[in-house]
Amino acid sequence: MPADAFTIVKARHPGRWASAIVILILAGMLARSVMVNPNFGWATVGAYIRDVSIVRGIMVTLELTAICMVIGIVLGVIVAVMRLSANPVIRTAAFAYVNFFRGTPVLVQLLFWYNLAALYPLISFGIPGVALDANAIITPMTAAILGLGLNQGAYMSEIVRAGILSVDHGQSEAAGALGINRLQTMRRIILPQAMRVIIPPTGNETIGMLKTTSLVSVISVPELLYSAQIIYARTFETIPLLLVASIWYIVVTSVLSIGQYYLERHYARGGQRSLPLTPFQTLKRFVRVHDPLTRKGAVK
Repeated sequence: MPADAFTIVKARHPGRWASAIVILILAGMLARSVMVNPNFGWATVGAYIRDVSIVRGIMVTLELTAICMVIGIVLGVIVAVMRLSANPVIRTAAFAYVNFFRGTPVLVQLLFWYNLAALYPLISFGIPGVALDANAIITPMTAAILGLGLNQGAYMSEIVRAGILSVDHGQSEAAGALGINRLQTMRRIILPQAMRVIIPPTGNETIGMLKTTSLVSVISVPELLYSAQIIYARTFETIPLLLVASIWYIVVTSVLSIGQYYLERHYARGGQRSLPLTPFQTLKRFVRVHDPLTRKGAVK
């Protein structure tokens, strides 16, 4: 029988429609409750969303995130290579570093660095005649960078190590057969291929670092949350100021998520034959398909 003789009936999914309707109703009820509840203080949120101290707090948050992620990535690569070393002493030292910083809470580490002067009032770095005041060196910002950066390095080392192990060992053997030393092999052959595995969790760690910077408010670093706390300690508008901080965190993490998407897409080119369309490309295609002029020209 010819194919035209069959009637094609699309499968129906009533459960999908029912669940979608339920979710939309619940979302609408929640949105209405949030908007009409005067206790949220939306007028206060609007008044402080662009406050000078809040904007300064955002800049400090972004600065901390960038500096600590750079430190974490550099340390992560170094420690990951050490973990894969044939030298047992180097391998054990790297394992001890990762185990210590992953095994203790980051808040404890921040407080430890902030109170380092209680253990070492003078810092000499083992150099005779050098005696630096620890209170002058370990400022709240320095303690925050040390605490977050060193902690991030431990997590990044495991991410980088997983990326390196994902590359076939034959790549290293082929490079060695061509006379390429281990450092060049790692930098030019292994790490570029490992980036497809490293980039996605690194993007997640960056977003996590942005939110983790809120912990440095306990050592009086004037980042976003601390700036909001200073304001509501004076005005007693606790909930509106927490909403201001939350809105800015959502905005910045959304921007970072977009950057992560395009970075992942860039490094996925070597592993996929055809990449999925970006949202902008999908929109352009939709407009082109539904444009009356385009359709009329196609018909002609």
